[in-house]
Amino acid sequence: MIHYPGWKLALYGLILALGIVFAIPNLFSRDTVRAWPSYLPKTQMTLGLDLRGGSHLLLEVDTAAVIKDREESLVDSIRTALNGSSIRYTGLGIADQAVTVTITDPARQEDASKLVRDLGSIVGQGVMSGGTRDILVSSQPGGVLRVTLTEAAIAERRKSAVDQSLEIVRRRIDETGVAEPTIVRQGQDRILIQLPGVQDPGRIKALLGKTAKLAFRLVDTQWVPGTPAPAGSEILDGEDRSGGNQPVKQAVKKRIIVSGEMLVDAQPGFDSRNGEPVVNFKFDSNGARRFGEVTKEAVGKPFAIVLDNKVISAPVIREPILGGSGQISGRFTVQGASDLSVLLRAGALPAPLTVLEERTVGPDLGADSIHAAVVTGVFGLLLVATFMVLAYGGYGMIANVALIFNTALILAVLGIMGATLTLPGIAGLVLNMGMAVDANVLINERIREETRSGKGAFAALDAGFNRAYSTIIDSYVTHLIAVALLFLFGSGPVRGFAVALGIGVLTTLFTAVSVVRVIMVVYVRRVRPKQLAI
Repeated sequence: MIHYPGWKLALYGLILALGIVFAIPNLFSRDTVRAWPSYLPKTQMTLGLDLRGGSHLLLEVDTAAVIKDREESLVDSIRTALNGSSIRYTGLGIADQAVTVTITDPARQEDASKLVRDLGSIVGQGVMSGGTRDILVSSQPGGVLRVTLTEAAIAERRKSAVDQSLEIVRRRIDETGVAEPTIVRQGQDRILIQLPGVQDPGRIKALLGKTAKLAFRLVDTQWVPGTPAPAGSEILDGEDRSGGNQPVKQAVKKRIIVSGEMLVDAQPGFDSRNGEPVVNFKFDSNGARRFGEVTKEAVGKPFAIVLDNKVISAPVIREPILGGSGQISGRFTVQGASDLSVLLRAGALPAPLTVLEERTVGPDLGADSIHAAVVTGVFGLLLVATFMVLAYGGYGMIANVALIFNTALILAVLGIMGATLTLPGIAGLVLNMGMAVDANVLINERIREETRSGKGAFAALDAGFNRAYSTIIDSYVTHLIAVALLFLFGSGPVRGFAVALGIGVLTTLFTAVSVVRVIMVVYVRRVRPKQLAI
């Protein structure tokens, strides 16, 4: 005789009860759920762009710029090292993806080669390996040293640039207050962004389009407009302070006094003297010390605040700034000051981002999709339930009860996971309704066969479940393999379909076999029919 211990029945009942409780929030709006008492579950599924409406952006990280930055950094480092060692050179620059320099004194070429080699950073450092330099230095005829980045260093810097860009993009979007954004890496150097509810992504694109590399440099007061930049300086575009819109050239020292990486906070505000919007900033302890030392030595001299290689402000240092705090002014609007604060708090991007694809989905289309999906789901559920009743009578009703429990469990799991529900995901749920009764069809047919062979109610019930079980497992394992392949090799909506279908397969295995079996055993024990007339 089939026997179920009390703890197993209690466990099944607890799982089903929790499934219903955690599924309920998905049937109400977010505002309604937020008003519920704190002890009630509030986790819900997130609606995708095709259901809720919003913006879709596909960005590409310009990893080539990261490699170029490293090469330019090498040029500056080599110049400083050679000058410090009194090694004469000429032709220092970048050519054919390499840094080249000609050592004019042949006797010092080996010294220069060793000096340059030591400038490389360590990559591949780990427990089993001491790491290697990220540069290769080769000597060529005529005293030429050619410095190239290793393949490992290039791959590491590209990966690091994408990872860092992903984190900074997430920070910038979070600072704007967009609810439930989806920000994921796609491929080797792309970032997919989905912004539910955002119909005009213009401001988001503007924020993401700025690298936001902030630097504080001294202004080169020896430069005469219209002439080349003096050694150690460069000419950058600046703001026209006269009220016009023409860019003004400004010569600034290449040496960075303090970089934006040393900022710990940036907030929009207003200048107490003229009421203009400004950005108030604060350095960390190291940045405050360096900024204080430089401003103490440069009282009466102008210094430039450079953002993405553009001088946004060039005030004169009236007195030493020792507190580590200050403000950036530059004819900002209130929104401009707020956006710059967001950029500085989030940090600078290691490389520029390019928008490859942009789509916007209106909320009306999403509402129509939800309505169509609900109608389809309800209609499909009614058809399946009607078929089971017509085919198997009261035992078909038991399968329908299990189907309702199964739907509740799927919604509960998706809500707890915070999964994003899209139209393909809804398709997976609707498809699962038909699959959910497959197991019950097999079980009922096996019980019919056992009953026809003359077995009693309990014997037919036990044999029917046992003999159908292996077939059910084979079928569901096959489904799970297909789901796993869709998830591994698919992307976006395909993965959403795979997740919804995969969760449905697992919950169906529980409800269509375990729950239905318990209900049928309880029924047979109470009614005690001689045979199961399915």
